[in-house]
Amino acid sequence: MGSACEVTAISGTWVWVAFNALVLALLALDLGVFHRRAHAVRPKEAAVWVAAWAALAVAFGIGIFLARGSQAGLEFFAGYLVEQALSVDNIFVFILIFSSFGVAPQYQHRVLFWGIVGALVMRGVMIGAGAFLIERVHWVTYVFGGFLIVTAVRMARQKEGGIAPEANPVIRMLRRIVPLTKRYHGHRFIVRRGRRWAATPLLLVLVLLETTDVVFAVDSIPAVFGVTRDPFIVYTSNVFAILGLRSLYFVLAGVIGRFHFLKLGLSAILAFVGAKMVLAEVYHVPIGASLAVIAGVLAAAVAASFLFPRRAAAHSPVEHDPLGPGTRLIELPVPGDPSRRPRPVNREGV
Repeated sequence: MGSACEVTAISGTWVWVAFNALVLALLALDLGVFHRRAHAVRPKEAAVWVAAWAALAVAFGIGIFLARGSQAGLEFFAGYLVEQALSVDNIFVFILIFSSFGVAPQYQHRVLFWGIVGALVMRGVMIGAGAFLIERVHWVTYVFGGFLIVTAVRMARQKEGGIAPEANPVIRMLRRIVPLTKRYHGHRFIVRRGRRWAATPLLLVLVLLETTDVVFAVDSIPAVFGVTRDPFIVYTSNVFAILGLRSLYFVLAGVIGRFHFLKLGLSAILAFVGAKMVLAEVYHVPIGASLAVIAGVLAAAVAASFLFPRRAAAHSPVEHDPLGPGTRLIELPVPGDPSRRPRPVNREGV
């Protein structure tokens, strides 16, 4: 009996190792081959990548279906659909961050790439912690369910707003300890001129993306645990949804504002999953029914957005200083201009 358990544990470990090795290989192929040169990603190119990532997710789901049965397969697809739907809400924030900091289109893909690498690590840690709590503290399921219901109500009532980097504690700390350059330096996050190292505004954008993703993960990971308790399915469905998020951003960035009913649809999904977790001991919703409800709500939200378009509201221009007041700025020499030397600049704002 002991040897059989050891074999199962070892085989399970190798599955995790093999999956993460596959993900790392795909990421290396993505950045090292297909996106080696910085360029503005066009919607047509991004659509091809969205289809490719979705095809990989479907193939993986079919593999789970064949290897572990229909229940596990349907749980993967339901978890993937929930995570993919909730990650669309990230795109609204991505647009606000990039526009607020004035990030050039050709560098947005690189920022999203490294942001997603960090998101994969953070979500892996959060999923491990969530699985640990659910396995050992049963009543935490009701806490997750209640949290999702409260989040759903808050999301339905929340109005669209801007980005305030100065309100982010991580950004405030970074500004205090790291000197920043006044301008972007291509796709680099950190630059060195002479003896001086400094962070570029692109590093602020990356940190802001990472911290906002953690906030979104606090909502989405419990939602996937409401669909399945299997940590491997929760993790893999999260990974595939995040891998396709970069390309989905470039497809939807120009039209995301049209889906004005999507936020209501996402709040309905969170409320459904939360209620499912709270009432699990009273009534068990079959995974097939859960998948149908999630897909139906998403389809209804998208259809309603097109059938009842929202009129654009006029507003006055908004002035925003992405670096914020009190930032320690340094002036670095322009390449090819030996007459300019590094000198500190201490002033408020840019």
